[in-house]
Amino acid sequence: MTMGNMNATGRYQEYVAMGNLGRKEDVDFLMLVLVENDDFSTSRLVDFALSLVKSREGRETMKGYLFNGLQIQRNYAALYFKRLGFISLLDEAVAQGKIDTVQAYAQ
Repeated sequence: MTMGNMNATGRYQEYVAMGNLGRKEDVDFLMLVLVENDDFSTSRLVDFALSLVKSREGRETMKGYLFNGLQIQRNYAALYFKRLGFISLLDEAVAQGKIDTVQAYAQ
């Protein structure tokens, strides 16, 4: 898996496959992409791929990023959990100062 040596179609297919698998290493890779590539199209693609994560392992990995990731990773993890309706988890992250109320609750 490489971040920069792939055409858009190849990246899309790879990232979607990772999201569907939802393993720890898949989530870790996608979160790393957010840090290393801050362009709009990459962030949208990663956001979509992360929205596909349904496994327990993937969810737990996302939780780790919500509480321990870099700011951009915490923001995307918050968006992930907001979409799933995990409001109590977002409440906890806000209480700990990991994300702000706008990130946690904005529509």
